[in-house]
Amino acid sequence: MNRKTVITLLFLIFSAFASGQENSWSLTKCMETGLQNTIEIKIRQLEIKRTERSQNSVLNRMLPTINLNGQQGYILGSTIDPATNARVSSNFQSDNFYLNSRTNLIDFGAFANAQKDKINIEQAKAEKEVLENEYKLQLLESYYQALYTQELSKIQNEQLKQAAFNLDRVTKEVAIGSKPQSDLYDMQLSFSEEENRNLETEQLYTIKKMQLFQLMNVSDTSLYDAIVLVSYFNERATEDFDQQIFNPKIKLAELQYENSLKSITVERALNLPVLSAYYGFSSFYYKTLNQGNTIADPFFTQLQANKSHQIAMLLTIPVFNGFRNTKKISASKLGSEKSKLVIEQTKQRLHNQIELENQNKRNYTEFQDKLNQKQSYAKASLATTQAKFESGKVEAILYSFVKNQFISAEYEVLKNNLQLQYVDLKINLLKNNSL
Repeated sequence: MNRKTVITLLFLIFSAFASGQENSWSLTKCMETGLQNTIEIKIRQLEIKRTERSQNSVLNRMLPTINLNGQQGYILGSTIDPATNARVSSNFQSDNFYLNSRTNLIDFGAFANAQKDKINIEQAKAEKEVLENEYKLQLLESYYQALYTQELSKIQNEQLKQAAFNLDRVTKEVAIGSKPQSDLYDMQLSFSEEENRNLETEQLYTIKKMQLFQLMNVSDTSLYDAIVLVSYFNERATEDFDQQIFNPKIKLAELQYENSLKSITVERALNLPVLSAYYGFSSFYYKTLNQGNTIADPFFTQLQANKSHQIAMLLTIPVFNGFRNTKKISASKLGSEKSKLVIEQTKQRLHNQIELENQNKRNYTEFQDKLNQKQSYAKASLATTQAKFESGKVEAILYSFVKNQFISAEYEVLKNNLQLQYVDLKINLLKNNSL
């Protein structure tokens, strides 16, 4: 074998290995893919950007507003001559120009609204984190449902191979007369049941994988043949109920409460005085119509001559508005009290949920030893029964029954181990929003 052939074979082996790696999906890979593809999370990201764009700082709120206005009008009939301030019977054309600027020097509402805008941004981020946490929990459950079915399918496939071997063996023994025909019927029935059960599990596994990839918003149907990896974690969730919980739902509830307090401040600011500075510039042009003996000054000359400036300080003190602000403040206080109770409610629900999951964990751990013991008994029973069956001391129906017991015990051990993994990861997500 020359060097070129060796290199080609190595390349093909590496490509096959890489392809196999691409078709392997761990829980972490599923989480990362799902968080990138989920449309709901993308919507939340856009909502955060929209909230950031709509934020106005205190400086921005205090910047002056500048308006430029122009007006052209006609006055027909008896009117006041702007030049003499006397009533005359004539027609006039007038052009007026105004430049106004106003800024609030002291405005408590601007400070309150600027602080509220900052909280709105943090609240939008917290809402995204809550959505991600709920999505992770949903994906975790879907992943382990697929994992349960995958591992069961593996066990059943191995047992189906053994059943096919035994069926072939019994068929040959019946043909030579060492076993009765009834044993062959029993083995054929047992093999058919296992074959159907295996097909049902494979079909269920396909459905579970489809649900998992649909949840990740992965539409490539070729990935339905992907292998879901079993992931083991060294660190297990603790059962310390006094440990602080960092679930984003609590953070969101606290931000909603903080936002409600700022709403009270905003409403109260409407009862406080506002000090403003005002500057105005104006000028006008006029001329009489249908009076040939009257000559008006040129347009720009009049604008230059008629210009005026106005500078003023304006203090606005709210006195009475029909108790509308008072009612709004009272309503905001009630909303704040409600938000405060929501914090306690959220903490209580999370605490109860974590307590239930910890109890599930204790139950699975306590049950694990008994399941391992049952599996060892089932394995020993299968070994002795198979030996008796091969020597013709037991019937095929009894052998099939014992074998099914072993399959069931083996899967119960496997599922209990996976449930322990699942509940550990779920507790970590509920406590810390991470695996």
